[in-house]
Amino acid sequence: MRATALIADDEALPAARLARELRRCWPGLEIVDTVANGIAAVSQIKRLRPDVVFLDVEMPGHRGLEVAAIIAEDLGPDSKSPLTVFVTAHDDFAVEAFEHAAFDYVLKPIERNRLERTCARLREELRSQSVLDDALQRIDPSEPLPKLDRIQAAEGSVVHMVPIEDVLYFEAADKYIRVVTSKREHLIRSTLAELFGRLDPAEFWQVRRGTVVRAAAIVTAERQPSGTLALTLRGQTRKLIATRQFAHLFRSM
Repeated sequence: MRATALIADDEALPAARLARELRRCWPGLEIVDTVANGIAAVSQIKRLRPDVVFLDVEMPGHRGLEVAAIIAEDLGPDSKSPLTVFVTAHDDFAVEAFEHAAFDYVLKPIERNRLERTCARLREELRSQSVLDDALQRIDPSEPLPKLDRIQAAEGSVVHMVPIEDVLYFEAADKYIRVVTSKREHLIRSTLAELFGRLDPAEFWQVRRGTVVRAAAIVTAERQPSGTLALTLRGQTRKLIATRQFAHLFRSM
């Protein structure tokens, strides 16, 4: 598929190698620009609106993590942010990267097999977004889709009928969706794009790319130094991260 990308790295040789490897494993990807600092990255991402950005974590001007945060804030919740892949020589930044809504991260020096897996996931996500955009354009507001009242999750020869009010959150997992309740989780062969039009937006909130949460299940939303929020859900020990792009959902009354 055709897509566009921007590379931001203050080291010319790694940036050139990344561009070369991307052209090899993703011939349909057009690299629209390569910049050497965070300030130029912010400016060019806003101007060119690439589908994907590859951000070096450590570079002058703004660090890659700061660039991602600025872009998410400046583009706002109504604009489509690029998919962000962080590039770093150290895997210590992995947790912090995903708090900034990273789609993925790759280590320097770039390993071809690892980059191919990242590109395959990027292509799949962009296809899903395209399907969702097409579906939304075809929706006739005078004929809304019926809202889901249950999820039918197959497990072997058994189909579990999960009431929609029992669902705490949905989370995309490749070609499947994890359907998490307070008691267990199920896998359904679907995409979030196929579910969006059948979920009540007053009841289910998108909190990051690939995650939709039942609003009534959220107990606390704790703001992080990065501007993201750590969400505690009823009966869950795992916290979910809401990215800056969706932080407006949690403004105090």
